[in-house]
Amino acid sequence: MPNPDTAQPNYPVVEFVLNSIADWVSRYRAATGCTGDFGSCSPEEVNQIARDLGVSTKELRELASKGPHAADLVQKMLMALNVDPKVIAKSNPLVMRDLQRLCINCTDKKRCASELKNGTAAEHFHEFCPNALTLDALFDEKELQLAKH
Repeated sequence: MPNPDTAQPNYPVVEFVLNSIADWVSRYRAATGCTGDFGSCSPEEVNQIARDLGVSTKELRELASKGPHAADLVQKMLMALNVDPKVIAKSNPLVMRDLQRLCINCTDKKRCASELKNGTAAEHFHEFCPNALTLDALFDEKELQLAKH
């Protein structure tokens, strides 16, 4: 029987975006003869990939080094805050990408995971989450939209 605390949630829209980026990188590598990790790409090829994704070369290398599940906690945090990650990914993919980027680089993943597991993340995320300001802005925007209706 699977443990619900360790089960990975499924986010088709986010997975689609990330898989699309990964597919693009794979196609780019195949078209340019660049296979494997970035070490086998020329500096110009890495620069082009970074430009196409809207990040610096250094940031691209850092993000890639963190592994494919480095942003999983942002999905769980959004759910803990009663925010549907699929809605954000669909309505504002750039915001979702920024949330993921900050989550990937977060240095408080252990605390985040612990707060999420204990059900206290929504109460304490301002203390440790690098996405707190962006999340607050999303909440403020949502309140403004609700007030207009």
